[in-house]
Amino acid sequence: MSIFSRFTDIINSNISAILDRAEDPEKMVRLIIQEMEETLVEVRTQSARVIADKKEIGRHMERLKSEAQQWEGKAEVALSKEREDLARLALRERTQALEAAELMEKDLVVLEANLEKLSGDIAQLQQKLVDAKNRQKALIVRSETATTRLGVKRQLHRVNIEEAMSRFDRYERKMDDLEGEVEAYDLGQRSLADEIADLEADDKIDEELAKLKSRLEKDKSE
Repeated sequence: MSIFSRFTDIINSNISAILDRAEDPEKMVRLIIQEMEETLVEVRTQSARVIADKKEIGRHMERLKSEAQQWEGKAEVALSKEREDLARLALRERTQALEAAELMEKDLVVLEANLEKLSGDIAQLQQKLVDAKNRQKALIVRSETATTRLGVKRQLHRVNIEEAMSRFDRYERKMDDLEGEVEAYDLGQRSLADEIADLEADDKIDEELAKLKSRLEKDKSE
């Protein structure tokens, strides 16, 4: 495959479609980027050659034009010396030089068109390269995110959350039973403080009872 054929394939390629068909998009985008970078180097090298050829042809064309002027001057000299035969030969050389210069000028036009096309293709390839690198970053982020989510899913699969919560509920119920059992032992048992509090309550009742008797006896005496 020639450099220009391969370059055209890359320029016209749909990166999204390539990635959609790929089994490993991340690997595929790395290969695409590598291909683009290598092609870009080759196209720039080819452009440099075209520029060099353009300069060389330009210099050659200017030399031919200079030779044509020189032959024209020689023809004038020959005519001034009444050597029309020599003047005719000089003019023939002048014509050949100008014709060669015109051909080279046409070649320059073609080279300039090719160079302009290469420049446009390089710009497109650079943009596609930027897009590919951006997609590479996005794919890496997506891959890392997917890997993390897959790890969480696998962890949840290994540990049944509902079963874990059920065990927690059973343990909490067991604690309730233990606490209830402790409280049941306290039922019917009176502390020293409770007995003294009862005695104090009895004293108050006795005091109220004495007051009530005293009031009733006073009412009878009256």
